[in-house]
Amino acid sequence: MTAIDRPSSVANIDPANDNVPYADVAAFDVRDLVDVDEVMEREELGPNGGVLWAMEELEANFDWLEERLAECEETVILDPPGQPELTMHHMALPQILHRIEKLGYQIVVIQLLDSVVTTRPSLYLSSLLLCVRGMLHLPYSVVNVLTKLDNLASVGGADLPFNLDFYTEVQDLHYLLPHLSAEQGSSQSSKWEPLNTALIDLIDSFSLLSFETLAVEDRASMASLVKALDRASGYVFAGARGVDDEGRTVEGGASIWAQAMGGEWAGRMEARDVQERWIGQREEFDEVERKQWAEEAREAGAQVSSARVERAVEVASKGGVGDDEGDDELEEQRKWREEMAKDEGGSAAKVRK
Repeated sequence: MTAIDRPSSVANIDPANDNVPYADVAAFDVRDLVDVDEVMEREELGPNGGVLWAMEELEANFDWLEERLAECEETVILDPPGQPELTMHHMALPQILHRIEKLGYQIVVIQLLDSVVTTRPSLYLSSLLLCVRGMLHLPYSVVNVLTKLDNLASVGGADLPFNLDFYTEVQDLHYLLPHLSAEQGSSQSSKWEPLNTALIDLIDSFSLLSFETLAVEDRASMASLVKALDRASGYVFAGARGVDDEGRTVEGGASIWAQAMGGEWAGRMEARDVQERWIGQREEFDEVERKQWAEEAREAGAQVSSARVERAVEVASKGGVGDDEGDDELEEQRKWREEMAKDEGGSAAKVRK
């Protein structure tokens, strides 16, 4: 959000999260309200029970949450606990989200799934069940995301039995049955096959699932996900043109549908492109990116140098002299550009570092 200059706030509502990587910029932290360790000790609960109790405490003290949301930016990213109970049957999280919605917020739920689940048919199938249950339990727009695509090749992604789009589009899951049988062993396959078939039929019957992909350090991947979230939240319609009294688009104006499918918002990273980028030809793409970064760094350096030259000319035209610090910076910039020109490969490594 910072990269695209969109004001936003991020907050932690996981009472058991004792390692918040964004602590310095967090708008608020639920641990200021309830301490899960104290809850576990006082109520004699285990880790999961303590988290569920703490979420009920947050629900009971919603005024505390409302006060802190009022101090946040228009877009708020809430980081909740990862316990599946909260997205399967426990009602604290749905009720908290419902009350937030009544404050005027448009809710979008992001379900993150580590892409390593695609390397084992049984793990993928069980993950699909959790995603479907989450979509049924949380009655809001849900965006499912396969994360860590940049690490998939190193954990077995290069040997997937199907192309990546099979997993992102949740295509005919019956093709998984032979692979499930092979994973479970030939001696056990006849025992488990009816259950596997029933689970696949159950998932197919809802026809709810598809996945976006994410390699968090890749700008194109992150931009594609942000667009998907904007479509799910309705942010895409914020700039829609006006309509007349009869609801027709005014002359020269774009309809909401045209706005949603326009070049700025339409489209997503195709699974085949993601597979080629992170699994099929990762080294080649990495090399291209390094050269692009080096070129961007050179252009940025040239722009800085140009600005300083213009400043020096302006000072000279007024009869003044440049400061020594500015001269030193110009000299350092000149040396840096010379080094970049000598060794393009070396310069790319420096820029990336």
